[in-house]
Amino acid sequence: MDDTQGPTAGDGPALAGEYYRAIDAGDYDALDAVLAPEFIHDRGDRTLSGREAFVRFMVEQRPETDTTHEVKRVYTGPGGVAVQGELRRADGSLFFRFVDVFEVDQRLVQLRTFTTSQ
Repeated sequence: MDDTQGPTAGDGPALAGEYYRAIDAGDYDALDAVLAPEFIHDRGDRTLSGREAFVRFMVEQRPETDTTHEVKRVYTGPGGVAVQGELRRADGSLFFRFVDVFEVDQRLVQLRTFTTSQ
């Protein structure tokens, strides 16, 4: 990834920020670029294994696509980053609150999502 066009590889907070920006904008090429090929997303109700499967889910099967991630806090640690935030619907109403825990190794390798309702 060219540093002038996106986050520096391995920079967890920047990669997580680009992850949310890409999803909210429907920029699936950018989403693909921040995910490792072996990316795994575990969100409690399902696990998506592999970057291609995850991006395909985001394009074809996501229940609501007109949403915005509002990041409230970012926590960093060795090998990862955790993000606390809210997912908002197009009308601004709260869809759910979340904590995402990313494992980072040059790109986003794994994501565990924890959610709560309003």
